Amino acid sequence: MIGKGKSISHTRASMGYGWNQEKNAEVVYRQHLVGENPKEVTEEFQRIQEMNHVCERNTLSFVLSPTINDGQRLKKEELERIARAFMERMKLGERQAIAFVHRDKEHIHIHLYVNRIDFKGVAYNDSFVGKRSQKAAENVAETLQLTTVKQVQMEREFNTLELRNEIKRRHELTLKYQKPENFQQYMEGMKANGIEVKPSINRQGQLQGFRFEFQGQSFKGSEINRNMSMAGIGRELTRYNAPQKIISPKNTIKLLDKVLPVPEKLLVSLVKKAIRKSIDIGMGI
Repeated sequence: MIGKGKSISHTRASMGYGWNQEKNAEVVYRQHLVGENPKEVTEEFQRIQEMNHVCERNTLSFVLSPTINDGQRLKKEELERIARAFMERMKLGERQAIAFVHRDKEHIHIHLYVNRIDFKGVAYNDSFVGKRSQKAAENVAETLQLTTVKQVQMEREFNTLELRNEIKRRHELTLKYQKPENFQQYMEGMKANGIEVKPSINRQGQLQGFRFEFQGQSFKGSEINRNMSMAGIGRELTRYNAPQKIISPKNTIKLLDKVLPVPEKLLVSLVKKAIRKSIDIGMGI
């Protein structure tokens, strides 16, 4: 089971999504609430939130996602138990809360909304609430004998070991025989060897890494081998090329007809590699 969490200010809109009848939404848990629709529940939240005029993101929004197999067998009572146990793990205590289950897709999930303001007007500490949500969901899954994220990862790693080894082998062949001068040539070389390499670009428009697609499976570079991360591939490219061939003087790289700014960690990694390479050459190594 996976848990995600954050503090929000748009309570009614978010709860309206959670209580969306088109998604076969069903209330599976409620605490200290009587409202029968998003508007009424939001108003109940707001009456308590008016006790605290400082806190702006005054509602906690969580999503709890059991695995597909677990979700298909979970009844309403068991989903309520998950929401209640998660509340306890997060130490949310006596405060307003409501949870809905969405069954419109194969992968069912729970939307849980909790008033961040308690009945004394005190705001719940939401520091690292995302990470704490992940940990709490993991603990709840273990307690209720559901599949944990670690179990899913271990099973996937076992089942895809041969595929990942083959991708790594073709990665090494591409570097050894085609000697690409930059990331674009590396991607083209891998494609010629049957591996589709797709760049992952973050919201800032920077290259974040690569995904490798092979025989219907997709992996992050670090899932295959630590040397196949973005920085790892960059370091491999410097074996045959100076950093300026890989990165432009303006600290950008061109991929798929797009000019992307270089993340600082990639730039630092390439510079360090180039320095070590120069030292080794100077020492005659």
